Amino acid sequence: MNAKRLRALPLEFAAVTLFAVFFAPFVLVLINSAKGAFQITNAPLALPEDWGQLFRNIATIWTSDNIRYGSSFASSVFITAGSLVLIDLVASQAAWALVRTKTRVSSTVFIVFVAAMVVPFQIVMFPLLSWFRKVTELTGVPLLRNYSGIFLAYVGFGMAQSIFMFHGFIKSIPLELEEAATIDGCRRHEIFYRIIFPILKPIHATVLVLNGIWIWNDYLLPVLVLGKGNRVMTLPLAVSNFAGAFVKQWDLIMTAILMAMIPVVIFFLFAQKSIIKGMVAGSIK
Repeated sequence: MNAKRLRALPLEFAAVTLFAVFFAPFVLVLINSAKGAFQITNAPLALPEDWGQLFRNIATIWTSDNIRYGSSFASSVFITAGSLVLIDLVASQAAWALVRTKTRVSSTVFIVFVAAMVVPFQIVMFPLLSWFRKVTELTGVPLLRNYSGIFLAYVGFGMAQSIFMFHGFIKSIPLELEEAATIDGCRRHEIFYRIIFPILKPIHATVLVLNGIWIWNDYLLPVLVLGKGNRVMTLPLAVSNFAGAFVKQWDLIMTAILMAMIPVVIFFLFAQKSIIKGMVAGSIK
């Protein structure tokens, strides 16, 4: 074994160790979803005796009135998809305007967006609720316990990182492309949607994947804006309600968690190449 191979062994060992640590919770959820409640409490680390129990647990979840998996899944898909479309459209246009408008004001605005990335959500969550209530009182537009409020919140919180990523990519696009389009008679909005927007395809994928995973798995913001027991309920909220109703039936709780995890895991597996491609695309142009 050569010296280069020996130096790589510690890194390989660290990589395998980290993989085991991060993958272990998923394995525990999977194997315990195929057990009964007594088997989980008796031997949580043992393999299930009957994998068919998993499908019986899934059937129980689908028919449960506590989790309402079907409607909760539909709400999560609608909220995630709608928020991603708004974030992608607004952030890409804002970043383009900030890049092409080289003034002190645009630089200050961009710095504010970058600074917003490091502000913890816990600091602004209660002022956010107060602001939503005041807006509702002044305008009559309800922002709590409905889709409009959760869309507005996700677009606001997802904007800073998305603008930062689009901004770095757009700076690598030659200005001559836009100047040539202007000479050909294209208007401002046509330049963006016909020329700039298609070029942003790699970073579009990265922004959509990163924000999509965050929005799908988020619990704190929906519980603040939507509340528990509401007709509009995302999967994390539904799972938490289910856990409260079946506090000792860990087989059903684990199955509900597994069913909430599977869509985002599949989504990430198909989109992981786009994440890496979008992250490095702006730096290699």
